[in-house]
Amino acid sequence: MTRPALRRTVLALALAAVATASLAQPKSARVQPAPAAAPWPTKMVRIIVGFPPGSTPDLVARTIAEPLSKALGQTVIVENKVGAGGNIAADIVAKSTDNHTIGVMINGNMTIAKLLNPHVPFDPLKDLAPISLIGTAPLLLTAPANAPGKDAQEFFLAARNAGNKWSYGTPGVGTVAHIGMELLKTKTNIDPVHVPYPGNPQVITAMMGGQIQLALLPPALAAQQIRAGKLKAIGVTSANRSPLVPEYPSLQEGGIRGFQLEIWTAAAAPASMPKPIVARLSTLISDIARTPDVRAKLFQQGWQTVGSSSEGLANRIKSDTALLGGVIQMRGIKAE
Repeated sequence: MTRPALRRTVLALALAAVATASLAQPKSARVQPAPAAAPWPTKMVRIIVGFPPGSTPDLVARTIAEPLSKALGQTVIVENKVGAGGNIAADIVAKSTDNHTIGVMINGNMTIAKLLNPHVPFDPLKDLAPISLIGTAPLLLTAPANAPGKDAQEFFLAARNAGNKWSYGTPGVGTVAHIGMELLKTKTNIDPVHVPYPGNPQVITAMMGGQIQLALLPPALAAQQIRAGKLKAIGVTSANRSPLVPEYPSLQEGGIRGFQLEIWTAAAAPASMPKPIVARLSTLISDIARTPDVRAKLFQQGWQTVGSSSEGLANRIKSDTALLGGVIQMRGIKAE
């Protein structure tokens, strides 16, 4: 047999052996092609917000909606479902099954809602999937312009001497401002009485009118009145001075140790949304939040941009639930 003929014979036998071995394998053992990923999104995406147009969460949602629409190649709209401190909107998101609905929420909606009120119809830790922590901000302890003391130490001394003759305002029972002030009371041995108002604008009006003596307010709201000489800044609740209002010291700088508190806004999805979609939204929204244009807009709205991963937001939810939940239990706070 010639060499070419021999090579052809060996090759034929090898191919035959491979074919026989393949046919001998059970069907379950044969490699099947991976199914193609389903396209998404296939329709308009909704961002649900639990506060009215023009509110801080609403502005955040509208800031990310347009670039998110461009990134997805699909319309993204913002819908306001107002009520129950944002929990009505959070419940809509939690119960959504269309895989095209997400929410922009605040701390309370994603952490302590169920702890404050067992009748809330969703459990934030079970029914919501974290997408991204968008922005954070400290609160600013604020007092009337004629409040006593030239610094935090002297102010708190006056507050301790006043006992329950002083009062503090918040935008409602169970808000971070309410829980934060109750925590501050334990750290400073002051005892002002809680007076809830419909919102922070009413808190500011009451303070300027002398009806209340202190409040924890978003810096973006309080700073304008402070700079105009109508209110007085005692200190911010971040560990250090905040870039949002760098002219004001932190409470820790003023000698109040172990007190740190922030408000935040974040994106969340229903827990039922497929994980690949949540992961894609997390990447897109965190990237969008960190772009220079969006970062600048968020800063103007009173937020320090974070743009975290879903895991980063999950960790923040866990730590804040422990902190705020501990205060709720210790002080016996219940939502009305």
